[in-house]
Amino acid sequence: MDSMLDNLSKNEFISICIRDPRLVREDHWHTHVDYEICLHTNSMCFRKKTSTVRRRYSEFVWLRHSLEQNALIIELPKLPPWNPFFSLRNTEQVLQRMKGMQEFLEIVLHAPLLLSDSRLHLFLQSDLSTAKIEKCALGKMRYTVAEAIQCSSSSDISRLGDKASGDSECERCNIERNSLHFKELFSNFCCRIDPVIFPSCSSTSSSGLGVSVDSSVRESPLPFESSDRDPELCGSLSES
Repeated sequence: MDSMLDNLSKNEFISICIRDPRLVREDHWHTHVDYEICLHTNSMCFRKKTSTVRRRYSEFVWLRHSLEQNALIIELPKLPPWNPFFSLRNTEQVLQRMKGMQEFLEIVLHAPLLLSDSRLHLFLQSDLSTAKIEKCALGKMRYTVAEAIQCSSSSDISRLGDKASGDSECERCNIERNSLHFKELFSNFCCRIDPVIFPSCSSTSSSGLGVSVDSSVRESPLPFESSDRDPELCGSLSES
């Protein structure tokens, strides 16, 4: 039995890819850049085996701080330093930031203790804002961590609210997104991912920028709520 479990653990992998930087215009005066995070895994630690979300640099800073507070015995990797003159038009700056953020996630995903933090999973596999991730992890939302991840691709989860306030604001609404079509420019800046799953990601073993994450996650599965829920669960969660 132990031998079977060891073999299963050795065959587990977690591949992470950061790509497609995009300019987001919040209003006439404020803009920021976000990035697509692609996750592909067969690990039992994750509810979804493939997922994509978009996150900005400041959200990575929040994630690192949150993980650091919850795992004091682990020295977390550094993120690329904040640059007040960062520009999407500066290819070198963008590449260095993407490389640094991907390396950060690769190291984090190798640490079983950090994998047990539900905020990491919500960050990687849901569209919730950092404020709502914090509330959801503390059980202060109308949905569980598992439900937030399962429904992240539907419109239902974005209309769910805080238990106390009944907040129904839509996640990431009223943002005018101006895609700059950097996919071709940065197509090689990805880790090795199954081309059937992520066709626009390719191997970068020669460039040295993208590193696949094939880690053996030996920790027990996360304490996520696991049950066969009714397929209409997400619909029933929406507010009238």
